[in-house]
Amino acid sequence: MRRLRGAVLSSMTVLSSRFSVGKTLVGALLVGTACTLGILSGVAHAQQLNLAVGGSTLTSTKDTTASQAYLPGPEKGGMYPSFSGEYIRKNHFGLSVEGTFRAKRGLYNGYQPYRPILYDVNGVFAPRFGAKVRGSLMAGFGGQTVLFYDPKLECPLPSGACRTYLNSTHMLLHGGAGVRYYFWGNYFVRPEVHYYFVKNNVEFHSDHLFRVGVSVGHTFGSR
Repeated sequence: MRRLRGAVLSSMTVLSSRFSVGKTLVGALLVGTACTLGILSGVAHAQQLNLAVGGSTLTSTKDTTASQAYLPGPEKGGMYPSFSGEYIRKNHFGLSVEGTFRAKRGLYNGYQPYRPILYDVNGVFAPRFGAKVRGSLMAGFGGQTVLFYDPKLECPLPSGACRTYLNSTHMLLHGGAGVRYYFWGNYFVRPEVHYYFVKNNVEFHSDHLFRVGVSVGHTFGSR
């Protein structure tokens, strides 16, 4: 496992030097990968480890303060694949790591392609509701990196007040809740909802984001 962890981290470092998508994003991915591999290496001693993949969509609150001359685009819509890992102890408390990104580029204000990536680390409480049902309540922090691509279209606004953005990263606070239902052995389906407060999310019209989706996963260890 140590050799595997070293090989993965080495490969990601080489890729980050060739493809610049933001130092903060690369750093977050390295940390997240190291944490996940560390958890996997200790799974034999863990009470419970839940790994899941899923799909979701993003929405945000309505903007009420932007000027009419220039309206920041809304951060909502699109399909967001996600991955997550939870380590739960016997007392039902634990830690989680998760990440999600927009699968298809969005179009910012109708002229600039973009792709948000969100990632966070949380404390988790996982209560037991029955033989096949478990809860997941989490709170933590992380970051949002938005990749902006070179626009190929002319500014569609009559005022001509279009802005071209570069990649940006902001810190975020995260809270989430989900319900795991075990439909077959240790395999589960988990409807979930997430809230993000993205500090100074000035590229979009709100700091408040919501993500709703469903994940499917497997529990390693006793459930």
